[in-house]
Amino acid sequence: MKIVVLDGYAMNSGDLSWENLKKLGEVSIYDRTLESEVVERISDSEIVITNKVIIGKEVFEKCKNIKYVGVTATGYNVVDTNLAKELGVIVTNVPAYSTDSVAQLVFSFILEHCQNVFKYTESVKSGDWVNSKDFSYQKFPIIELTGKNLGIIGFGAIGKKVAEIGNAFGMNVLVNTSSPSADKINVNFVSKEEIFKNSDFLTLHCPLNNETDEIVNEKTLNLMKKSAILINTGRGGLVNEKDLANALNLEKIAGAGLDVLSTEPPKEDNPLLNAKNTYITPHVAWASYEARKRLMDVTINNVKSFIDGNPINVVNK
Repeated sequence: MKIVVLDGYAMNSGDLSWENLKKLGEVSIYDRTLESEVVERISDSEIVITNKVIIGKEVFEKCKNIKYVGVTATGYNVVDTNLAKELGVIVTNVPAYSTDSVAQLVFSFILEHCQNVFKYTESVKSGDWVNSKDFSYQKFPIIELTGKNLGIIGFGAIGKKVAEIGNAFGMNVLVNTSSPSADKINVNFVSKEEIFKNSDFLTLHCPLNNETDEIVNEKTLNLMKKSAILINTGRGGLVNEKDLANALNLEKIAGAGLDVLSTEPPKEDNPLLNAKNTYITPHVAWASYEARKRLMDVTINNVKSFIDGNPINVVNK
């Protein structure tokens, strides 16, 4: 079978191997593919692997040989799954591969805010400790997590992992979700209004849909504590970026940790790029070596299972 990887660089920048995929067929791997290049590259291929490259109506109409689309991510909105089903094309995803890595970044944001590790390091390197009159000095506040309210909107695999870590730190975990199920995790389910009002740290792990689009906006931000921190490792569209930037610049909340923005890469005029007290990482929560290795392994196993006639992780049954 002919197999084409349209944007392999996202998953594999060179530290992983495609060898097990190459054993399954005639494989062509492209680091990146422009919209104008998609049809040419997959016109005679049965198996297409994509991360962000869109496989929609026009592509399906022009590429009649496609029998399988593997998305190298958990979200699969880059594929017209309804049309694929009509055409008998199997679409798969890779669920829950990055749970631990995303939860780790959430607490990286939280701990950096609470410990000010970077600021203290810069202070020491500038000579403040060498010139100190005392064995220790407190130039920046240090905040203890025990007893603080950790708010989680959305309670899938990542939300639950974040809750478990919050429990381990002795935090009070508040959850807002449409499907409450504690699974032996110590949490309190609360309303949307309550979670915005009461959270010391509020982290977003819900899908982006009509109900959650810009769930963080001027109205909900005005409910938050001035000392609160917002964290978004979910989807950029969960946040009204102008409203959040205003809240940060006016010190209505204390800070934000963001791994996702509404447009990626962001435009130069994105108001959050220069907002006060903001930590921003370039959509890397999922990208630890271990998570990408799992992603690669499951992606290849998805393809093998399809070829063997027993497809798994199918999203358009």
